[in-house]
This record gives sequence, C-alpha cells and structure tokens, in this order.
Amino acid sequence: MKLVTVALLALMRSVVGAAINTPVDGGLADSFDDTMIEGGHVGKASNMHLPITPDNVKGSFKVPLYLKNGLDPESRRKDRIKRSRKMKSLAESSLSNIAPLTNVRDYYYYGYIGIGNPPQKFSVIFDTGSSNIWVPGENCRSSACASHRRFNKDQSSTFVPKNQTIEIQYGTGFIAGNIGSDTVQVSSAVVLRNQSFAMTSVEDKTFDLPRSQFDGLFGLGFTGGAEGGIEAPVDAMLRENILQDPLFGVKLYSSNNKGKGEISFGSYDQNYTDKLTWVDVYGDYFWATTMEGIFYGDESINYLYGADKINNITSTLPPQAKARASRKALLDTGSSLIYGDPFTLAAMSIRIGADPSTGEIPCSSLALLKPFHFILGGKPFTMNPDEYIYHDEESGSCEVQWMPVSEYLWVMGIPFLQSHYSVYNIKDRRIGLARVIN
Repeated sequence: MKLVTVALLALMRSVVGAAINTPVDGGLADSFDDTMIEGGHVGKASNMHLPITPDNVKGSFKVPLYLKNGLDPESRRKDRIKRSRKMKSLAESSLSNIAPLTNVRDYYYYGYIGIGNPPQKFSVIFDTGSSNIWVPGENCRSSACASHRRFNKDQSSTFVPKNQTIEIQYGTGFIAGNIGSDTVQVSSAVVLRNQSFAMTSVEDKTFDLPRSQFDGLFGLGFTGGAEGGIEAPVDAMLRENILQDPLFGVKLYSSNNKGKGEISFGSYDQNYTDKLTWVDVYGDYFWATTMEGIFYGDESINYLYGADKINNITSTLPPQAKARASRKALLDTGSSLIYGDPFTLAAMSIRIGADPSTGEIPCSSLALLKPFHFILGGKPFTMNPDEYIYHDEESGSCEVQWMPVSEYLWVMGIPFLQSHYSVYNIKDRRIGLARVIN
C-alpha cells in the first residue's frame, strides 16, 4: 500500500487544503559544501551557497525539488552512499537556471532555500496549497525541531523581529512560533528582501523524523491564504517585479517516467507554449479553480456528486455566480494524493472494480481500465489508468490514488500534477495545464 504522508491544511477558511512534509537526510547533508552557517541543526550538515544578488536583478530560475521517501530508514541507509555524490551535484546545480529533480518513491518533493545574511540553508516544500514560509526556530524544543535545521536569527545581519506570534493548525499537525523578516533566497537569481516568515517554537510530532523530514514550508499561495496577515512570497515577487515574467512552472515527473522535475520561477518550459489550456483561479487564497464534472472513458455519466443538479441550476447564471455555486478544485503540489468527496470517489472506485473502502484493485485489471476525465474550469483534463492507479511493484499490489476528505473542495495533488505540466500566472490569476510530454 502506498503510504500517505500528507498533512491536510485547514487554511482555506471553510474549506480544506493540503501540504506534504518533506525532508533532507542528515547523512546526505554531509556531502554538501560546508562553507555556510548551519543554524543550529542537530547533527553534521551544511548550507548550500546561495549568494545575495543586487536589488535590480530580475530572474528566471529553476529550483531543484527532491522527491524522497522518508518513511523507510533502512532504504535510506542502503542508498545513502550512492546518492550522496548525486545530491551534491543537484544542490550545486540550483545556482543555474536549470535544476533537476530526484524522484525516489512518488511521495513528495522538496527543494532548498536560504534565509538570512549569510544565508542559512533549509529544505522546504514548495506548496501551492498554502501561503506561509516557516522553518524551525532556534528556541524550539519540540522533538521535531531538534531533528531539523533551526534558524539562528543572531547569525543573520539582516534579520528584523516583528514581535508577532503565529499559529497554524493543519489537518494532521500544528505549529506555532514568532514572525520575523529577512532575506529569503529561492535561487541565486532571485532574492526576496524583508520577507516575513515564521520561526517555529512548537511543532507537534507530525513533523518529527523519520515520518516528516522536511525542515519547513514555502507556501506558493496568495496573501489571502496566509496566516498572520503577512504578504505571501508570490505576491512579494510580483510587487517587487523581480521575475522575468509573473509566473512559475511546475514539472513533477513520476518515478516510472523520467523520475525528474523542476519548479521554475519567471519562466516555463517553452515546449508547452502551444499545448497549455488555461483556467481561471477562483478566490484569493490558493491555486483553486472550479470543477464541473468527472467522466470515465467515453461514458456520459457525470460521476461528480451533485454536479448535474449544480450545472442545471447554474446554466442560466452569470459566470461569477456559476463559479461560486460550483465545486472547487485546488491544484496542490504539496499533497500525495487526489482528495475529494466520498460519494464521488466511492462511485469511481466501484466503476473500475476497486474496493471503495480500501482502494485496492487487482493489478491484472489495469490493462482493461479507461481514462478518467476531470472537468476543471470548464475544460477536460485526462488521467490514464497508470496515473490514477498506484502499482507497488515490491508488494505486487495496486490501489487508487485518491482518498475521501471534503464534499466541496477537491485537491488535485501529485498524481494529477505528475501527469500534467502546470503553469501558475501570479498576475493574471490563471493556471495553465498540459499533458506531460514524455
């Protein structure tokens, strides 16, 4: 069974979002250049060099995100030596415009940022389903903080305290801490100055090792979804005009494909220029759009619970009113699975012969399955059977890559984004989607 390591966010006011927890292996960090400040990390590790750039530099850059299974210490031990040289190369490559992704088990992705001057390195989730930046603080005594790098404000010449506390309640976790501002380097090409972020003083066991090995979170949502009344990083990028173009692109390859990926700020892969289908963002919180239906193969049955009733009622309404009445779907780089209402997902599971309670399905039936078509923003987007079914080759088991959570908000997580290249236009509030080019 594919283990789920996702903490569902309860940040979208009355709806549910999600964020996953990703890590850096303390042993792997030994192979990095040790010229940077460590910032209180327990164990031997070092910071990647992310030099501060002039104020007038605009950039188009790509951040390496590493997909990693942090739940199997024995597996990590066996491949640690083999990966150490590769990881060093990947970390150093983040100084260029192109940075590769490493895919281990299709659970989650992480990348690196630097905070402070000189920068202290942290591994973070770049999460389109949240809007805050947070990392462990030096005064945090929770076991989760002790297992990760901690930000030392006294070692940064540009840190400014805000005298403000913050609490964030996740669906399966909780953090609290203090807010400060400092230089945040997402790449050598682009730097956010005076960016507000949280330094945790409390983290519950959800974020402890080895279950959750990431240091912190880098929210890519909008300011409306940020806790503590701070400006979200993407809105700061837009306001400061530091990107070549006001957008970022996300490429998350699955392990059975190329096993690589990237997140690029200020540009996107031009191979997708004529292939992107654009949908409007709904609301001022995160990267959500409307969902009008789910169809299987060439069948005419709409599996989305209540969609027919909603579509009939809204057919005569103006676009804005129709959007308010529709189901919503969050494009979330920080969720391991697809999440939706239990009625729809049960019907979908039954239709393909999967157990609606466990999600298990005979692997022998994969060849007989058809694609599912998700109608987002009024446009169809397809997932093939090998994309919505997870095949664990080690155990020989297969299961659907969806789980029931909320009746009204769907979360289109990593399985969907592995099958679709996605572009997020910060200024125009649009999302571009295209089938991944193999």
